[in-house]
Amino acid sequence: MAVADSWFVSLSVGVSLLKCLFFHAYRSTDFEVHRNWLAITHSLPLTRWYHENTSEWTLDYPPLFAWFELGLSQAAQHFDRNMLQVENLNYASPPTVLFQRLSVVFTDLLFIFAVRECCRCVKEQKGSRDVWSRPSFVLAVLLLWNFGLLIVDHIHFQYNGFLFGFLLLSVAKHLQSKHLQGALLFAVLLNLKHIYLYVAPAYGVYLLRSYCFTQDNADGSIRWRSFSPLRLLALAAIVTSVCALSFGPFVAAGQLPQVLSRLFPFKRGLCHAYWAPNIWALYNVVDKALATLGVRLKLLQEAELPRASMTGGLVQEFQHSVLPSISPSVTLVCTLLSILPAAASIWWRPRGARGFLRCLLLCALGSFMFGWHVHEKAILLAILPLSILAVESREDAGIFLVLTTTGHYSLFPLLFTPAELPIKVCLMLMFTVFSFTALRKLHRLLCPQLPGTSAPSPGGRLPAGSGCRRGGL
Repeated sequence: MAVADSWFVSLSVGVSLLKCLFFHAYRSTDFEVHRNWLAITHSLPLTRWYHENTSEWTLDYPPLFAWFELGLSQAAQHFDRNMLQVENLNYASPPTVLFQRLSVVFTDLLFIFAVRECCRCVKEQKGSRDVWSRPSFVLAVLLLWNFGLLIVDHIHFQYNGFLFGFLLLSVAKHLQSKHLQGALLFAVLLNLKHIYLYVAPAYGVYLLRSYCFTQDNADGSIRWRSFSPLRLLALAAIVTSVCALSFGPFVAAGQLPQVLSRLFPFKRGLCHAYWAPNIWALYNVVDKALATLGVRLKLLQEAELPRASMTGGLVQEFQHSVLPSISPSVTLVCTLLSILPAAASIWWRPRGARGFLRCLLLCALGSFMFGWHVHEKAILLAILPLSILAVESREDAGIFLVLTTTGHYSLFPLLFTPAELPIKVCLMLMFTVFSFTALRKLHRLLCPQLPGTSAPSPGGRLPAGSGCRRGGL
């Protein structure tokens, strides 16, 4: 693919201009969260960053993200220095809003670059002049114009595009067989936001099996004698170096226990304040139904039922009313069991970088379904990487359409104000219609042998690696 094609530039500029239209839209408490973090990192010494609690929105991201906020604060002071005062809670002057909104759009440049690299990795149909029939074009639209990212980052307010830029760039490097670069990018990502631990097992197993072991037996099984200690040391050096740069100053200051207590506050509820649609949401519903039924049948005394919520965004105790309360260790065991088959598959029968990508998706979905205090926005961790497979495989495209439609719809409650209702409805409709239309057309061109599709290309050949599989679209 000629990534300098004008359509990629047009898509990137167009979506960036669209983001600017949302500057004065609704913004969530995450806007104040990040303003407070700007103030903390700019105004206070490092030793107080993870102790400061003037605001309820305390710093709870890994140190590398704190350094990122410190860097942003150097630019923020030229817009409005008052936003950098810790005591100015809920401060949102026009220059402050402008700066924070612009900072998300600007840092999305990394995401745009990562999409460009991912588009280089997909296989193109030779001789195609219609841009709509090019997998790279469809992929660019699915990623750059992703409905979930647009509303979560540029209305609700977060920096997910910046973070997903590291993830997609890391995936692209592995698809390009540049494994050390991919490992470095993922190590940086983990030190920016620890939610990406969800997919760390996929990285660990894949790199150990397919990078540290250099050869397989004829039947595809592992050749133990091909293990390369030097490659393992190279990976260890990368991870250690990144963690040392991120955590080193806090370790030297004796702050590591405090940092870790902020990163893993297990006294938060089993579910987030707005329930992610996972197994624990169903568990909570069953518990509440049983409690209500028990009270009505006079089997339970309402006054004796627990009052603490099993959800929340702040630190609090929790317990269920009827069913056994779920502890973090239970969710960890369930999560590990759910991702074990995928990890075992790429260990015993590696299928290259795309096998790794599938394992990453399954790890993301397993963690979403069974993890502790899962945010509803975590579904994007599966949707975005799946876009790559969706443009190459008819079967994966079908899965993508189901997951994006349901996953994006589950994000609707994030924007609950009347003014944003037509925005979220129109954006999702446009993205969904494009996804169905473009993927249907793309796979009819790539898989002409399937019933109801167009005739084979001259010579009767299919594009190499087109990933045609039977499945509904």
